[in-house]
Amino acid sequence: MTIRVLLADDQALLRATFRILIDSCDDMEVVGEATDGAAAVDLARVHRPDVILMDIRMPGTDGLAATSVICADSELADTRVLILTTFEIDEYVAQALRSGASGFLGKDVTAEALLAGIRTVAAGDSLLSPGATRTLITRFLSAPGLGTRLAAADDLNGLTTREREVMMWVAEGHSNDEIAQKLFVSPLTVRTHVHRAMTKLGARDRAQLVVMAYQSGLVQALPPEER
Repeated sequence: MTIRVLLADDQALLRATFRILIDSCDDMEVVGEATDGAAAVDLARVHRPDVILMDIRMPGTDGLAATSVICADSELADTRVLILTTFEIDEYVAQALRSGASGFLGKDVTAEALLAGIRTVAAGDSLLSPGATRTLITRFLSAPGLGTRLAAADDLNGLTTREREVMMWVAEGHSNDEIAQKLFVSPLTVRTHVHRAMTKLGARDRAQLVVMAYQSGLVQALPPEER
C-alpha cells in the first residue's frame, strides 16, 4: 500500500525538498501541500492522507491548532500527524502530542530518518525516542494546567495487570521488541497488549498512551535533581 503524505510548512523550498524525497519512494506519495494550518485542515479533509508532516510555527493558523482540529475529527481518525520543528523539545511539541500528534522530528533530520519516521507513524506507532520522551514528559506533559488532560488514575481501572505493565514500559520509551525481552513474551503479544490498552483508554495511538501513563500517575516524572 502507498503511504499518502500531506506536507504542511510555510517554507516553499523545504516543501519542495520533502516532496522530491517522498515521491522518490515506491511506497509513498505526496497528495498535497499546505502553507498554513487552516489549509492543512482543509486538505486533510479532502485527501484523507495517512500522514501529515506538520510544521508548528506557520503564519495564521499554526500547526498546533491544526493538529488539534485534525486529531479531533472522527472522519480523520486514520490520519497521523508527525510534527516537524526546529526545536525538538519545547512546550509546543508537548501540546501537539496531547492533541494527538504521533511524534516529532527536527527539521535537520536526515533523509533516511525522515522516511523511516513516516513509515513508523503510518504503521500506527509513535515516533518518540526514549531520551526525548523522558525529557518531554518531565518538562511538560506531567505538569498541571498545560493543555488537555487525557487521563486520570481511575481511568486505568479497566486495564489488566499486564496491560498496565506494558503501558508503563511504553511510557519509558521502549519498543515492542525491548518490552518483549523484559517480559519474556513475543513482540506480537506486546503489540496486542498495547492495542488493547489504547482501545480501552481511547488513545489515538502510542504517543497518546505515553501521555496518559504520566498524566494518570502510572509512571512518575523524574524529580529535578535526576533529570
